[in-house]
Amino acid sequence: MAWHARLQLELRMQAGRCVARFEHEGPLRILQTLYPEGDAVSHNVLVHPPSGLVGGDTLQMDIHAGPGTHGLITTPGASRFYRSLGAAATVHTEVRLDAGARLEWLPLEAICYSGCIAHNQLMLDLAPGAELIGWDVTALGLPQANQPFVQGSLMQHIELRGAWLERGRIAADDTRLMDGPLGLAGQRCIATLFLATGSDLGRARQEQALTLAREVIESNPLCTWAGATAPGPRVVAVRVLAPLVEPALQLLKAIRNVWRPALWALPATAPRGWAL
Repeated sequence: MAWHARLQLELRMQAGRCVARFEHEGPLRILQTLYPEGDAVSHNVLVHPPSGLVGGDTLQMDIHAGPGTHGLITTPGASRFYRSLGAAATVHTEVRLDAGARLEWLPLEAICYSGCIAHNQLMLDLAPGAELIGWDVTALGLPQANQPFVQGSLMQHIELRGAWLERGRIAADDTRLMDGPLGLAGQRCIATLFLATGSDLGRARQEQALTLAREVIESNPLCTWAGATAPGPRVVAVRVLAPLVEPALQLLKAIRNVWRPALWALPATAPRGWAL
């Protein structure tokens, strides 16, 4: 039996506090809202109790941040796409930020098990003055558990409407893509960190974000497998390949830790769950 779950999350300011309200259908919900930085920034823990999806399962998330809000969304652990008998497992996330809103979209990694048919789509709609720092981290198989990704596929779609689109399909049997020097070159973790805005960043601020990211990359063991680019006037993107999830995530966290103070004048506060 397929699971179909839906979550609507609304962030709004009430008496100086960023308040999170949600409605859900099925096994998808906000487990807890925390305020480790004070009332102005809400940290929200998103949970999907089954923890994995099989063919035919669908997760739909609709996130709306009202004017002047600042929300952070993360997960307590990895999500999983399990083997499918033919139907796709789909995660579709819609994010809408009003003027002046900020959001940090920081779920932990998605693991694609061999034989899965996974569709993962993130759509961003940002009003002028809104900004988002987000990432997507995907593990193809479980190399350390001797469970390589040898069958199945992942369709990945990240879009900032009107400004940026990244879409691609990774098929396990495409050896040129999986192992070729112009593809993944044998690496099995792919990760992207992005700064997306509702208004043009401006040359100085865009260069600042790029320089900060590149300085972190240069001193990291993954320096030859990572790079920072500006694919448009409203986006800065960092792309990483790694053999495993942990080094890729550590690099993305390190860049977030320098972006947050420099771009938002906020300390590099991490969600509490990351310390566990």
